[in-house]
Amino acid sequence: MSDARPLPQRVVIAGDGQLGALTAVALKRALPSSEIVVIGGSFDPAALADTAASALPFTNRLHDSLGIDEDVLVRRCGASHRLAVRYLGWGGVEHEGVAAYGGAGDPALRTAFARDWGSGMRHASSERPAGSVSEALARAGRFARPSGEAGEPLAEVDYCLRWNGAAYRDLLVEYAHGLGVAYHRGRIVGGAPDGAGGLAAIAVEGVGQVTADLFLDCSGPQGLLSQLPDYRRVDWSDQLPVRGLIYARRGDPALSLADTILLTSSGWLAEGAGRDGRSRMLAAPEAATDADIRAALHAEPVSALALHPGRAERAWIGNVVALGDAAATFEPLGWLNLDLAHRQLALLLELLPGDTPDPRERDEFNRRAALMADRARDFVAAHYAAPAARGVFGTLARSPELALALDQFERRGRLPFFEETPMLAQEWAVMLDALGIPAGTSPLRQAADPRATAAAAEAMAHKCEAAVRAAPPYGEWMTRMLQAQ
Repeated sequence: MSDARPLPQRVVIAGDGQLGALTAVALKRALPSSEIVVIGGSFDPAALADTAASALPFTNRLHDSLGIDEDVLVRRCGASHRLAVRYLGWGGVEHEGVAAYGGAGDPALRTAFARDWGSGMRHASSERPAGSVSEALARAGRFARPSGEAGEPLAEVDYCLRWNGAAYRDLLVEYAHGLGVAYHRGRIVGGAPDGAGGLAAIAVEGVGQVTADLFLDCSGPQGLLSQLPDYRRVDWSDQLPVRGLIYARRGDPALSLADTILLTSSGWLAEGAGRDGRSRMLAAPEAATDADIRAALHAEPVSALALHPGRAERAWIGNVVALGDAAATFEPLGWLNLDLAHRQLALLLELLPGDTPDPRERDEFNRRAALMADRARDFVAAHYAAPAARGVFGTLARSPELALALDQFERRGRLPFFEETPMLAQEWAVMLDALGIPAGTSPLRQAADPRATAAAAEAMAHKCEAAVRAAPPYGEWMTRMLQAQ
């Protein structure tokens, strides 16, 4: 039997945004005997994982594993719930699609009969039936958290959380302090190499030299610790066309179970509900003019940032691990930035090194982290295959994996499996359908008994009706929850 390796004596985290704070909580829980130190400096608004006010369902499960209670997020961080995303204009001027979260649903409903019965342009007088319980609840504006009991009408519901970014970060800092995480504020001004490709120490203004066994770079796209001699960057600019993000002033508070992504002639416009105000962000290509931007936002912009999409060829070099925007930078279409950072953090916990990283652990992390980043890029890039998106953004390069996925979906109505994909295959299929990308039908589905398909559609309708009856209006549920707390 081999002896256990010594644990890291000290882990240093560069960056004290919400990602750095959650990373500190996670590492202290995983390594309670190790000293965890966070180095905070100036905030980087281009760090999209730190400015994200929402993530995807994976984050709910990560929070649970770290002891971060959703009720506390609702009470102290203004958290609210999102069940679905409404896509407007992606399939054409009058096109509207809805993509709900979760993998529940009957594959028989992907047959030609079901698509003819339940898809196409939506009009006020003729709306297709909901394709999932989450979509039905989002339409009805009704919600309750699943109880976990077998057979309950809401058992299939999956959702995301939105929150107030500053309050969420403050809560995570409080958790970190409670666990004994140390904190130093100061600008990182240099690093001392360790002779093995990583760092022996970093120099922090006003603090001095800080040594560690493991360094985690959560400093945003500037990658303060990751610019090592072996650092290489993979450029994504030929596949992801957005070069600027422009933000409008927050609107009035709004409760909604769905957010909207509208395709305009000047880029895509994301509108998100929130208990602290409605947000609006325009993602524009390089050619967009100031007049185009104001017209699309319907308001004067209050801030903007440039975007340079790409990822680190290797996120873990020596004893330095990059997370978040230090590892990959891309437009926040679908709220994947923080989701990717959280998935890579979970991977690091899975492969947690001792005081000296094992090259095999490092290689496996780099392999899987790169796959995670590339599949997140493909999920975003798939939006630009939508019929109307090609007219706004032009023809873009596609990775071999995305090209294969779109080919199989359009010809056979299926999606091949790819390792480390951030979404379930059914969520991918629902998203492509919501974008107006037509799904083909395989010979097997063409041969399906129409009676079985009709029965599956009827069963889905009954499940949706039962869920809507079981859930109260979202505003009532939120009020009762806050009063109970």
